[in-house]
Amino acid sequence: MFYLILSILSSISVGVFLKVLKKNKTDIFQIIILNYITTVFLSFFIFKPNIQFSDNFPFLLISSLGILLPTIFVMQYLSIKNTGIIKTDIAQRMSLFIPILASIFIFKEDISNLKYIALLIGFLSIGFILKKEDNSNIKTKYSFLYLVFVFFGFGIIDICFKQVALYSTTPYTTTLFFIFCMALILSIIFYGSYLKIINQRFIITKKTVFFGSLIGVLNFMNIYFYLNAHKAFSSNPTVVFAGMNYGVILLGTLIGYFYFKEKLSKLNVLGLLLSVISIGLLIYSQLSS
Repeated sequence: MFYLILSILSSISVGVFLKVLKKNKTDIFQIIILNYITTVFLSFFIFKPNIQFSDNFPFLLISSLGILLPTIFVMQYLSIKNTGIIKTDIAQRMSLFIPILASIFIFKEDISNLKYIALLIGFLSIGFILKKEDNSNIKTKYSFLYLVFVFFGFGIIDICFKQVALYSTTPYTTTLFFIFCMALILSIIFYGSYLKIINQRFIITKKTVFFGSLIGVLNFMNIYFYLNAHKAFSSNPTVVFAGMNYGVILLGTLIGYFYFKEKLSKLNVLGLLLSVISIGLLIYSQLSS
């Protein structure tokens, strides 16, 4: 549970800094690249990965996450821009349905009645917490597609990271290093092509370097602790999937209220209480099993 808490705190920190970035007019694509430069650097010097390829090397898993991670980062940004942050947040959090279904039908987890009750309460809490007035009025012809990409993207990424944690032939630290490398290479190719299309030069600022590196450190911690949580709860992936999502929503809402002075309705407060109950039931179900 300690790893899961650390992963939630790291994820929340990334979200907070992304909110701060919106006010500082930084280039999100440069932030993504610097983020992956930092994660590659950290994973290389901390994990000291084995660069040699074995017969059972997880090429497909590395390719999938290497493509998905930077892609979903961009899709999340475009979704916020075209549909608003509230709808995007709902799509991201409701993606929890995908890994939960995977836990039942792919990982064959034996889910107790208490866990089912906790999940139901948790899903209700998501609806209540995210039920806020959306004044963005931002729409494009195919804006709903961004929400679809966010929904499926985050859900599939969760499943892939579970597979990384369970993969026994190659250490997950080595796999993670190669995932970050591929994500970095694709991010550079994408951004370079984008600059060429709009005929713009690559200009980087000290502020961008600072925020990009900081988010990279937090993102590295988030994924590393998330994988450790999956290894610790290898037979109970639902606890990690649900605990991560409910924990992020709960803490994110509280930070939004106390730090960013966001307003909360009575339904939002009810949602917070339900999320606490849901997380408590998940922890109790795990301790009693």
